[in-house]
Amino acid sequence: MRLLVVLIGFLICFSCTSKKTKTLEKGNYRGFLQIQDDEEIPFLFEVENDTLLTIFNADEKIKVDEISYSNDSVRIQTPVFEGYILAKLNDYGLIGNFHKPSLDRIVPFKAVKDSARFSVKKKAAVSVTGNWETVFSSDSEVDKYIAKGIFEQKESTVTGTFRTTSGDYRYLEGVMDGDTLRLSTFDGAHAFLFKAKATDSTLNGFFYSDNHWKEPFTAKLNPDYELPNEEELTYIKEGYEFFDFSFPDTRGRVVSLSDPEFQNKIIIIQIMGTWCPNCLDESKFLVHYLKENPNEDVQVISLAFEVAKTRLKAYDRINRLKEKLGIEYPVLLAQFGNAANKDLAQQKLPMLNHLISYPTTLFLDSNRKVRKIHTGFNGPVTGDKYKEFTEEFENFVNALLEEKQTK
Repeated sequence: MRLLVVLIGFLICFSCTSKKTKTLEKGNYRGFLQIQDDEEIPFLFEVENDTLLTIFNADEKIKVDEISYSNDSVRIQTPVFEGYILAKLNDYGLIGNFHKPSLDRIVPFKAVKDSARFSVKKKAAVSVTGNWETVFSSDSEVDKYIAKGIFEQKESTVTGTFRTTSGDYRYLEGVMDGDTLRLSTFDGAHAFLFKAKATDSTLNGFFYSDNHWKEPFTAKLNPDYELPNEEELTYIKEGYEFFDFSFPDTRGRVVSLSDPEFQNKIIIIQIMGTWCPNCLDESKFLVHYLKENPNEDVQVISLAFEVAKTRLKAYDRINRLKEKLGIEYPVLLAQFGNAANKDLAQQKLPMLNHLISYPTTLFLDSNRKVRKIHTGFNGPVTGDKYKEFTEEFENFVNALLEEKQTK
């Protein structure tokens, strides 16, 4: 009896002193990554319950449902991508870091209850609505590249993106504060900040990516400006009659384009990476296209160039992408560990003149001849450009199918 009393007393004492695990409180938050020059990359998210939140970037809504707790800490795993937030919960919000393991990158992170992405101190002095002819890193022969800014401004609120020859810079959202433009985005793979001084016809500023990259950019308003044709940048080199490869799937089975299962079919080859937001957009499109247009004569194959440090981690990320998006076509591991080095990646596909973008998409006819190569991908944020791509994609595949049937 005495032992029972002692045991009950111990349990009561333990329950009184044990700590209750903290969880995220419902509400709207302003998260921000702390980067160089005392700048911040802000983004908004709403906690719907302790295991579900939504990240907002303009019209983009990213559902996050992989949230776990340990005492006073929370781990927020972003969907598809490897990036995650590890932070402590306090009375004001969150404080911790954003992690990208494959790149050994850690960025300080905080979040507070708020619903404003950027504070606005002055009325907008100019409007940036329109098309902007843009040059990044104009003084560097190595880093220089061109882009097209596409923006819409309503009072002080600005949305839009920068299109480059390799894709777009995602859903950007921000403000015009006096004559200062600020735009940001965060999707779990990339965290961007664009800050510039604006006139009615020029932009001069800097582009920040996480806390590891900063480069200048200039832009001028030009309603007629267009980027180079995406279908003229990458091509098959002379001396190569066919496009071929041999890479393993996530079970280790080596797959080649010359395998019987791919013979006499229209083949769409996507060169991509699970870490790449533009590739994610294109993968979603491909899944949707195949669902809406089932045809045994059309085969999609993805070649994944991964930043994961080991083969097993690369396989895990490929399988995660396939599960999240419902991908049923083959996704093969072409390279792991150094996908950012496009020269090394191009060596895996020596028949290409160069590889300048993830994704790059090849269209092969039923005789395995490459009929078209599309560099980059313009996602839904690009509006008319995205619609134009989807229509051209469907029309071109249909033309290849009709050609096959008439042979």
